[in-house]
Amino acid sequence: MQLTAVFKKVSTGYIAFVEELPGANTQGETIEEARHNLREAVAMVLEANRTLAEETLVESDVIREPFLLPA
Repeated sequence: MQLTAVFKKVSTGYIAFVEELPGANTQGETIEEARHNLREAVAMVLEANRTLAEETLVESDVIREPFLLPA
């Protein structure tokens, strides 16, 4: 699976977001810092979504399995 990172130059550095993942956005003084921060933002969004799903499904009878998107 491949996502699209977008970096926009602004007066204070760069803003960055992932087109396919709402909420995954950040900034950095350099593009390298913005890239690093974006990786962390993506990980945090995925973890937060997982936590919210688990809280919603407490005491529910569910099946969990790996889900991979084809390349």
